[in-house]
Amino acid sequence: MHHAWLITGPDGVGKATLAYRFARRLLAGMPVESTLALEPGDPVFRRVAAGSHADLHTVELAYNEKTKRMRRQIAVEDVRDIGGFLRLTPAEGGWRVVVVDGAQELNQNSANALLKVLEEPPARAMLLLVCTAPGRLLPTIRSRCRRLRLDPLEDGPMERLLATFLPELSADERGRLVTVAEGSPGRALLLAQEEGLALAGLVEEVLGALPGLKLAKAYAVADTLARGDTAFSNFMDLLRADIAAAVRDVVRGQGDEAQSRLVALRPLDAWGDVWHALTRLQDETERFNLDKRQAVVAGLGMLGGTIP
Repeated sequence: MHHAWLITGPDGVGKATLAYRFARRLLAGMPVESTLALEPGDPVFRRVAAGSHADLHTVELAYNEKTKRMRRQIAVEDVRDIGGFLRLTPAEGGWRVVVVDGAQELNQNSANALLKVLEEPPARAMLLLVCTAPGRLLPTIRSRCRRLRLDPLEDGPMERLLATFLPELSADERGRLVTVAEGSPGRALLLAQEEGLALAGLVEEVLGALPGLKLAKAYAVADTLARGDTAFSNFMDLLRADIAAAVRDVVRGQGDEAQSRLVALRPLDAWGDVWHALTRLQDETERFNLDKRQAVVAGLGMLGGTIP
């Protein structure tokens, strides 16, 4: 097998889940049958779940004790630990597996440190890179990995999954989650826990009010979002997703009445500029802990030009 795999796809489609299934199966011994499944009672399953398997090493965004926040990037010292881990003799005489979860968060120094590992891999070592944005990786890292892309689920499998995990919701509510989650089971379940349906309704209300969105309404939306820890991020994600979906569907000739009305408000390339501006606004607000209420008002102002 190739020594490095790049597992890509949108958030919430199971990339990390698949990586750890690979890891468990390698550490437990290759199966006779064609399956990655491992019984939860298996000792390897339990140790991987507990993060205590001696031949598995995980790298991901870490908690910064100084700032009391999660780091925004994967630090170079964390990646350098991979080399030391791989130089060790396998504790159980088999494979050594490294999972880099969130590889898109590597900075220049940590990416170069990872590249050195990929250039000279030891025998019976497997590196699994989980990444939502492979374009942010160094081309030399991508070229040394086999790529495995996970696509969003289609509506049918999504509906069956949500019926299993969210039986308390009505069929209409689950259908709305299928729409707003865009094929991501993880995102659908997260939105269900964090009032995602209410936020999706708020996004529809805002877009439906364009171009006549009033300043008082913008502040009311901002006040609503200020009541929850994750409401701002989820609202902005859903807002950008709805804009992207409207433009995409209209271009394909599949847009409904509301999407067609929205997209007609400005040229197509201008919608691209708005989407990127909203992305930058959200990123800077979260990165630098800026006033989310003012960011919401500013973002809604971008949508309607100048809010009257």
